[in-house]
Amino acid sequence: MSRSLKKGPFVDVKLLKKVKDKKPASTGVINTWARRSQVSPEMVGFTFGVHNGKSHIDVLVSEEMVGHRLGEFSPTKKFLRHGGKMQKEMEAKKQEAEIAAAQAAKAPAAAAPAAK
Repeated sequence: MSRSLKKGPFVDVKLLKKVKDKKPASTGVINTWARRSQVSPEMVGFTFGVHNGKSHIDVLVSEEMVGHRLGEFSPTKKFLRHGGKMQKEMEAKKQEAEIAAAQAAKAPAAAAPAAK
């Protein structure tokens, strides 16, 4: 559900104070815990360290990010991979193919000097 138009977008007041009257080039990373704050046009060009629950992830704000929340660009969960027997078989085949390709590339290179 979106926020009403008469209220306007939510931007953390402390975050706006940190951005106000500063230039993006001179300011370093601005650490923040305000993941729910929306990106406003004044924030374009700044680098924010958005907290993901464990550490701050650097987010460089661009034009396309305006209107989105800061938390969208700092994932809180680490995706490892989908697993299972089928996945392991596919990875084993891929690894065998890479080894075979490397051996095939070595074989002609090694045979060429012996032919001279």
